[in-house]
Amino acid sequence: MKQFTSVKDVTDLKAIVAEALVLKKDPFAYQHLGKNKMLGLVFLNPSLRTRMSTQKAALNLGMNVMVLNIDKEGWALELRDNVVMNGTTVEHIREAAAVMGEYLDIIGVRSFPGLKDRNEDYTEVIFNKFVEYCGIPIVSLESATRHPLQSLADLITIEELKTKARPKVVLTWAPHIKPLPQAVPNSFAEWMCKADVDFVITQPKGYELSTDFTNGTTITYNQDEALADADFIYVKNWSAYEPYGQMPEVNGNWMLTNDRLKITNNAKVMHCLPVRRDLELSAEILDGPNSLVVHEAGNRVWAAQAVLKQMLEAL
Repeated sequence: MKQFTSVKDVTDLKAIVAEALVLKKDPFAYQHLGKNKMLGLVFLNPSLRTRMSTQKAALNLGMNVMVLNIDKEGWALELRDNVVMNGTTVEHIREAAAVMGEYLDIIGVRSFPGLKDRNEDYTEVIFNKFVEYCGIPIVSLESATRHPLQSLADLITIEELKTKARPKVVLTWAPHIKPLPQAVPNSFAEWMCKADVDFVITQPKGYELSTDFTNGTTITYNQDEALADADFIYVKNWSAYEPYGQMPEVNGNWMLTNDRLKITNNAKVMHCLPVRRDLELSAEILDGPNSLVVHEAGNRVWAAQAVLKQMLEAL
């Protein structure tokens, strides 16, 4: 594996999930692979689970790790070509990414969308410039449109805990106080469409995701209809794809509660975290037996470790 930016970079979905679960049982079996190898984790935006889980995964494989919060500790980056840099930017991404490639063997990059210019976000301007100029294998730690390490961890969790061969998995929109990116739901939909699950998306009208990620998926505006007999429910807020980054008015209560779970197959509830309690998801679910959010977060380590292992094997 030369890069990990989406499910399209995975040649065998079942195999990488199985490999992650093997690594979970024996985390240190492949420490020889990472000896004298350097992973760089570059963050343009905040992170808790992605930062800690990927760093732990690398250490489990014997790697050294450098972490750079470039938004706080690095120079302001210029992304545009053919401009005179007489403004607030100090370093061009051409040199910055290329220099990182000199220091590192593998690089992970996290960059959120601006939610103002859909074309700029959906063409992954920042992430693709790192790909172009760093010259080394690259891992997406979340980009403007996808969060593949999260989605792999989500699939690992479902495969690990499912009680039937083909579970019903529901992605449901949830309320929030501000517009959030579409990266997590985009990515989750993309991965579930490739997995052996019965996948349904439910959201209010106006919150449709790009069909590039949902093509062929069952989509309903009736949350109760979607939740009926569900085995896993993935809760997540996202802003509108059209009009881009906006929050159309929503009627009804979309927050999941224990009462709503009564129509499910005692569904297990997932969320990528962080989560706003009693806004996105009820505290009674988060603190109850149906919540998988902590277990799911724990599986972030094994998702990252499976990906890094395959990258190290390809160096």
